[in-house]
Amino acid sequence: MNKLVVATGMGFNIPTVEQIKILHEIGWEGVFTDVSADKVREDVAKALYERGMLYQSTHAPFGKVDKLWEEGESGDAYADELVACVKNTAAVGVPLMILHTIIGMEKCTPTEIGLPRFEKIIKAGEQNGVKIALENTEGEIYLEYLMKHFGSSDYVGFCIDTGHEMCYNASRDMIGKYADKLCCTHLNDNMGQTGEKITWHDDSHLLPFDGVADWNGIAARLKKANYAGDFTFELTSKNKPERHTHDIYADLDYTAFATLAFEKAKKFKELMI
Repeated sequence: MNKLVVATGMGFNIPTVEQIKILHEIGWEGVFTDVSADKVREDVAKALYERGMLYQSTHAPFGKVDKLWEEGESGDAYADELVACVKNTAAVGVPLMILHTIIGMEKCTPTEIGLPRFEKIIKAGEQNGVKIALENTEGEIYLEYLMKHFGSSDYVGFCIDTGHEMCYNASRDMIGKYADKLCCTHLNDNMGQTGEKITWHDDSHLLPFDGVADWNGIAARLKKANYAGDFTFELTSKNKPERHTHDIYADLDYTAFATLAFEKAKKFKELMI
């Protein structure tokens, strides 16, 4: 366990299989990718497994996840799309899919309409051997609502996003709150609130130690929660609109950025010893 895992992409337009080759040479031990309802990532799985790397998880699409909480056929259709994502995750031997519970800073009212749709997704996870890890995002009340109803399932877990905790959850201790369900991480940094109010522009996904996160504190809280899983990093080299936090990476190509990220990841892992 405790493998160093990173998201593919990171703001670069390079074929995923080529990324895997580079990441392996750098020393990364695994990756996670996005997943869609209409494509099985067999080429990605093959490239990883040939190198003895871990295909740690997939990340479900989240652009319409708010529809799951609303009346109408669009919510039913999106639930079906996410069920297909679960099946495509299982098809490449991946045991974990990350799922957002909401999108939209203004959303703050979970409804019973969403429960049977999320239940359908979770049941698909049970049937296909895929745990559904709910991630802390904006609207943490939705995460709380779903954990209340489905948290007893062995196929429901919690994914801590350290950047989201800072900017969307006002640095409330989400690790401690869901310690008993914690099964994976999205480790990243940011600058906290940078405007008059929190927006998705603050969710910058900087490399660790390049923002204002308390990494000693994060490590201490993970240890207190008895976290024994992999250290998975969700990072990007690109600025959000109207922000310049990532200018420090402007001169780095994919290999240089991934190498710098690996050095930061090893530094964090040392804090967990």
